[in-house]
Amino acid sequence: MALVKMVSKRRLPTSEDKENLTEDASKARKQPLSKKTKKSHVHNEVEENNSVFVKLLKTSGITLKTGENQNQLAVDQIIFQRKLFQTLRKHPSYPKIIEEFVSGLESYIEDQNSFRNCLLSCEHLQDEEASMGTSYCKSLIKLLLGIDILQPAIIKILFEKLPEFIFKNVNSDGLSMPRLIINQLKWLDRVVDSKSPPLQDLTTKIMQLISIAPVYLQHDFVTSLPEILGDSQHADVGKELSDLLTENTLLTVPILDVLSSLQLEPKLLTKVRQLVMGKLSSVMLDDLPMIIKFILHSITATDALEVISELREKLDLQHCILPSLLQASQSKVKNKGQKSSSGNQENSGQDCVILLFDVIKSAVRYEKIISEAWIKAIENTTSVSEHKVLDLAMLFIIYSTNTQTKKCIERVLRNKIRSGCFQEQLLQSTFYIHYLEVIGALVTHICSGNEAEVDTALDVLLDLVVLNPSAMRLNAVFVKGILDYLDNMSPQQIRKLFYILSTLAFSKQHEASSHIQDDMHLVIRKQLSSTMFKYKLTGIIGAVTMAGIIAADRSRSSSLTPGRGDLSSEQCTQVTSLLQLVHSCSEQSPQASALYYDEFANLIQGRKLAPQVLEWAGQTIFNDFQDAFVVDICVVPEGDYPFPVKALYGLEDYDSCDGIAINLLPLLFSRDFVKDGGRLTSQESDQKLVSPLCLAPYFRLLRLCVDRQHNGNLEEIDGLLDCPIFLTDLEPGERLESMSVQERSFICSLIFLTLNWFREVVNAFCRQTLPEMKVKVLTRLKHIVELQQLLEKHLAVTPDYVPPLANFDLETSEVTPHTSTAVSAKIRIQGNLGGRKRKADGNKTSSPDPLSKEDNSECDPAPSDRSQLEKEFRGKEEKTSVSLQNYHAFFRELDLEVFSILHCGLVAKFILDTEMHTEATEVVQLQPPELLFLLEDLAQKLENMLTPSVTRRVPFLKSKGNRNIGFSHLHQRSASEIAHSVVQLLSPMCNHLENIHNYFQCLTAKNHDVVDGPGIKGQEYDIMSSCYQRLLQILHGLFAWNGFFQPENINLLYSALEVLANRLKPGEPDQALEELLSQSFHYLQNFHLSIPSFQCALYLIRLLMVILEKSTAPTQNKGKIASLARQFLFRVWPSGEKEKSGIPNDQLQALLSIYLEHTDSVLKAIEEIAGVGVPELISSPKEASSSTFPTLTRHTFVIFFHVMMAELEKTVKGLQAGTAADSEQIHEEKLLYWNMAVRDFSILINLIKVFDSRPVLHVCLKYGRLFVEAFLKQCMPLLDFSFRKHREDVLSLLETFQLNTRLLHHLCGHSKIHQDTKLTKHVPLLKKTLELLVCRVKAMLILNNCREAFWLGNLKNRDLQGEEIISQNSQESTADESEDDTASQVSKSKGTEDGEEDEASDGEKEQESDDDSD
Repeated sequence: MALVKMVSKRRLPTSEDKENLTEDASKARKQPLSKKTKKSHVHNEVEENNSVFVKLLKTSGITLKTGENQNQLAVDQIIFQRKLFQTLRKHPSYPKIIEEFVSGLESYIEDQNSFRNCLLSCEHLQDEEASMGTSYCKSLIKLLLGIDILQPAIIKILFEKLPEFIFKNVNSDGLSMPRLIINQLKWLDRVVDSKSPPLQDLTTKIMQLISIAPVYLQHDFVTSLPEILGDSQHADVGKELSDLLTENTLLTVPILDVLSSLQLEPKLLTKVRQLVMGKLSSVMLDDLPMIIKFILHSITATDALEVISELREKLDLQHCILPSLLQASQSKVKNKGQKSSSGNQENSGQDCVILLFDVIKSAVRYEKIISEAWIKAIENTTSVSEHKVLDLAMLFIIYSTNTQTKKCIERVLRNKIRSGCFQEQLLQSTFYIHYLEVIGALVTHICSGNEAEVDTALDVLLDLVVLNPSAMRLNAVFVKGILDYLDNMSPQQIRKLFYILSTLAFSKQHEASSHIQDDMHLVIRKQLSSTMFKYKLTGIIGAVTMAGIIAADRSRSSSLTPGRGDLSSEQCTQVTSLLQLVHSCSEQSPQASALYYDEFANLIQGRKLAPQVLEWAGQTIFNDFQDAFVVDICVVPEGDYPFPVKALYGLEDYDSCDGIAINLLPLLFSRDFVKDGGRLTSQESDQKLVSPLCLAPYFRLLRLCVDRQHNGNLEEIDGLLDCPIFLTDLEPGERLESMSVQERSFICSLIFLTLNWFREVVNAFCRQTLPEMKVKVLTRLKHIVELQQLLEKHLAVTPDYVPPLANFDLETSEVTPHTSTAVSAKIRIQGNLGGRKRKADGNKTSSPDPLSKEDNSECDPAPSDRSQLEKEFRGKEEKTSVSLQNYHAFFRELDLEVFSILHCGLVAKFILDTEMHTEATEVVQLQPPELLFLLEDLAQKLENMLTPSVTRRVPFLKSKGNRNIGFSHLHQRSASEIAHSVVQLLSPMCNHLENIHNYFQCLTAKNHDVVDGPGIKGQEYDIMSSCYQRLLQILHGLFAWNGFFQPENINLLYSALEVLANRLKPGEPDQALEELLSQSFHYLQNFHLSIPSFQCALYLIRLLMVILEKSTAPTQNKGKIASLARQFLFRVWPSGEKEKSGIPNDQLQALLSIYLEHTDSVLKAIEEIAGVGVPELISSPKEASSSTFPTLTRHTFVIFFHVMMAELEKTVKGLQAGTAADSEQIHEEKLLYWNMAVRDFSILINLIKVFDSRPVLHVCLKYGRLFVEAFLKQCMPLLDFSFRKHREDVLSLLETFQLNTRLLHHLCGHSKIHQDTKLTKHVPLLKKTLELLVCRVKAMLILNNCREAFWLGNLKNRDLQGEEIISQNSQESTADESEDDTASQVSKSKGTEDGEEDEASDGEKEQESDDDSD
């Protein structure tokens, strides 16, 4: 819109003006509109007035109509305005004719209907407008305002007419005359200024009207200002509106809306913003969105953080929302009959909050400075009490609207939670009024199918059920809908879902409870009746979980049916019927039966069941287990078995007819016999079909049931700890090769089942305190280790063998039902069965394998399986080796309580004679093989539970779920529980660590520090070394757990550190955290002298770093990390590792990086390695190493080179460029630093002449370019203002660097000649960077008036040895090389030239420089 600037200075309204205007308005209010029109107009009649006004309008194309009819326009609007303008200008009486025309208009509009018609749009009589693309026709007044010579007079008339209508009600036709009048002034093509005294400034008139108009008109007048005013009036209007804002708070919203649309000075905006910010706490909720919009609109980059900090301090959503809700609730109480009004008020408050967040969301989406400032403001808030609901809401809003800030928001949330700033109360305050929305969102996430979303949403939903069951019951119908999405859920997720639904359905009677119960029963029965194991699994888990909720012990719980104690007979019948249904639906499938036993065992272990249910279950389970698996030892099974049956692994000497045995081999044979189509005897066919697959799960269920019934006393079943098993000789011997495949598979299955039986036996009896029991448990551990060694031998010659499953809550495995005939035996179980252990089911991952390849490939590349090491040293086994980690899904899971065995020291075993007198005493203790077995399992558990999932290495094309096989029971505990259990084991682990340390210290002293001395190569040495590594790995896994940052786990961290600190200085209670960290660091550091392997060294370094990270002052111990890493790099490691292809590359790279990151001077360290160690390597024999750095060999050179180049580039990149304002001393220090860096770079880059392998060249190309880029950004600005004072030093630096860049150029040519794509992909970027360097050096010299020092020539293509490359692929490539590949030559004098470069004339130098720079 083109506006003509008003020449006259606008006069602001004075008090006198306001009084006059008020007086006029009052008069108008007393005297109604004059109805003394000349004559009453006939309906729909043409105005026949003979005035100049009417005639000229008719001549120009407008016919005035009377009554309520629209005026008619016969011509185009522009044509009308042009005709009228020309008629007036060419009239003989011009300019007097204008006065007559205006006077006629005033007379005509004295009638209200005529005035209204002039303000409304005209009616077209032609289709010209439509043909021109517009169908809207302006009003007569609007058309007249578009004529410059009439505009001032028309505006004056309008403002004179306005007071007549200001205080009148809206017309019967619904039209507001003041609004119609103001609308005529909007969007004028031009505003003509007039200096005539009667006409006051347009803006002044409007401001006067605003001051006296009613509120509803004030609002309209204010919001119309941007559409009326020109840009030149914005500043004055803005000032007046700011003044009006202080006087009339009712106009806050329209004034701020207008100010946001005007072009105002920053100072004025700041003033207004401060004004409204001060009133923020007292404004009405309806006004808040616009106020916040204005505040955010006025923010600039310089004051963003300050404004946002003040805004978040004064804006409290709780204070805004709660009053409106309270007011609405009070209104409901007072006006019970007027529910709609209070409901509308509440909805209005919610709408305002939604609108407020929409305003904020729009601002943070499109203004990066606002989102960054808000994040920074929240980060800067350190006090817990200062955090508000708004902080959490804003983090969520920014996270959802700006994808680039997601990582930053996640970091802030983690830090706030760890520091305790975001506590549970804050979360409740944020979401309590959005409960239904939260539940709906959680249900959506659960149904999404994304594993991480489902897990997290179920955990939150589970917490809500526990914390606020009454509110959750009201919304149970939403949760029930998740039953339709069971197919995509894992077993653990199904457990959580049915626990949630069962709690809602059975915890308290509610109108929706019966519907949920019916739906759950329908789903469970449908799933149990399925023949597919995937669906049967869902039914079993759901039924057992639901039974657990119904059968929960209510004697101590107030959340479940308050006021009721014991389980009612109806509920007891419901539970037993449900469990019997599960048993009957799964008995034909060994896998389903085993899953049922495991789930029932989990239920008993995790929850306290009612005594009636426990009594029923105990008796049923006891009898069934006894009938299925236990026989009298005197009754040796007879039959056509492939191997002779023997009772093995018994721990007591039984009389011929006394004692019991586990009937394993006959059951396994019967199962295989029936599966292969054999016929059952009449006696066998009458018996129940039992699978040995269920032996371990059923025993676990039995021992947990007995444990619960007898408070941990397993005397009733302790006979199962020492009873033998009906097996056969498992040592293969010479007959192994002659056995058939079926026989080998049978033996392997027998060993697997025996191992899993022993694992469950250890789970059951590991916490028994009697010395006899401890000895038996240690013996069973020894049997497990021995059996694993035998198993490896059998697996090595039995390819494609699939063992029987040991963990049954698997989603993908589907097992064909196996049936076997039980051998009849009525038994008396002397000690009887089953133990009490928490979390025993599932699958044990690789019991003997020290480090999972999947999880620890960086730290243990060489085979470290203990059994495998024994094979190597014995030299009797086949070349084919088997790692049991590949079979981890087929081992039963060890409970955490098993690791209490680590507390065992020396245990005395008393051997009694026939008269029960002590005949002998045998001392038993935990041996290294058994210790290694336990440590390996514990290390895997910690890696699975305490290591963040993002740091775990997931194998390619392997399901994530495979990592969790064997940890089913572990996952039923929280990470905090796991960490607490491990802290309780710290003291015995430190004992073992110190014992192993002493072992290696003595061995080193015995061998006089000879690395390959006697004892270094041996089974015991390797087992002890593996134990050492596992202990360090466990300590690292514990202290690296990020849960220690959470406030509730701080005391646990103190407890853990106190254990380590007391080993160094016992008996010093209540020490500060820093002191504990320091003493723990020193305690662990002392073990470095006995480290037996490079893997142990890396774990020790990482453990010390983790301890150091928790300190607030880590710098004092940082040098100790570097010193220790240096010692390990300088150390000669046992040759056994080198024979297996040397130290693992990834571990060497990690340790070298740690050394360079922690050393005081990276540049000196690099110079030492590259300048001392590498030359020693070059001059040594081929298979030798550097004498200073024994870990530096020709095989590991590329690792050293890569780390040194990367750390050098990282170091110089982090150096600040500096400014001319810095002191001279700082300039000299930085110049010296860059000289050292370039010298290191020169040493490294020249090594490619000797070590020119492809990996070395790749590293050189990649990091060479990055170093040159850092030189351009960080060093060249320093040289700009250092050249004048340090001319010689700068020129020397550039000359050295130029030689390096020339070698990089030769490397580019080498890459092209060899056509190595991995190398050539770096060439274009490197050449571009080198060209930029040429231009930048020239610019620096010109800046310092030393252009004569710059000399440019064409570089010839040469190889790495400097020989010219003669043959080219084509003439075109030759031309390209000569044109593109240039380098600068900086010399102290203009005449200095390099011998390898072509000379150029002075004129050519100048031209080439310009061309190449482009």
